[in-house]
Amino acid sequence: MRCFVTGGTGFVGRHLVRLLERPVVAGRSYRKIRGILGEEVTPYPWDLETPPDRHALAGVDTVFHLAGESVFNGRWNNARKQRIMDSRIRGTRNLVAALAELDPRPAVLVCASAIGYYGGRGDEPLSEDSPAGTDFLAQVCQAWEDEARQAEHLGIRVVSVRISVVLGSDGGALPQMLLPFRLGLGGRIGSGRQYMSWIHIDDLVGILLHAAKSSTVRGPVNAAAPNAVTNREFTAALAGVLHRPAFLAVPAPVLKITLGEFADVLLASQRVVPEKILRDGYAFRYPELKGALRSILLGD
Repeated sequence: MRCFVTGGTGFVGRHLVRLLERPVVAGRSYRKIRGILGEEVTPYPWDLETPPDRHALAGVDTVFHLAGESVFNGRWNNARKQRIMDSRIRGTRNLVAALAELDPRPAVLVCASAIGYYGGRGDEPLSEDSPAGTDFLAQVCQAWEDEARQAEHLGIRVVSVRISVVLGSDGGALPQMLLPFRLGLGGRIGSGRQYMSWIHIDDLVGILLHAAKSSTVRGPVNAAAPNAVTNREFTAALAGVLHRPAFLAVPAPVLKITLGEFADVLLASQRVVPEKILRDGYAFRYPELKGALRSILLGD
């Protein structure tokens, strides 16, 4: 594959780029791309605000679009929510505009999305056919996928990968959880009954590559391990692998005072089923949480 990658210096992007042969990696800083990814990539400065130069996309057959303002860094306010939305809408719209200028065009656009698409849904199993939620993050994901879908009018196969909580040692949610757990201060969030859909970073990258290569995969794809757990179960599994107690809890009202509206994301219950990718033959390396955690934390 000849690949163009946005968001390549992020947690997911770094793991993906390692498995690609000299991709073009687009980002705000040429120096940052080169510093993080080394000499095995072709850097291309792009800030999402204008369409990338079509020469940077010439000869590309696969586009991975992972760029967007992080939803996890700090409390949401109106300005930050606007940046979260704009980075996805404008960036994707400008990318598709650049793809329209190409001849030939890439065969596939694999665009990131998130399971936030579904909103909080209790213990309801959520497949790719489940309806969208109504909260802010659900609106962001719907708008993001709508923009990516415009590339279908150009004859490009589009896959929107709805990403769950990603587990890895060098990014994502897990490193932020480890210190309190290692100190014996870990515990559930809220009631602990809410479902957490998760995925090992190796399986997420595997799904991105599978989606790019398999011509039968299109539209939304749930990137979540087939065995979602409750927050209480996740807490117990993590504490067990670390051989630490986990008897504390962060009450939901405290979380909401501290994080504001973003607390609703952490308290939402999403029991996601990766129905489409399983049907297409993808085999998860880490279908069970304990095995995934042992792999990351103990190297098993």
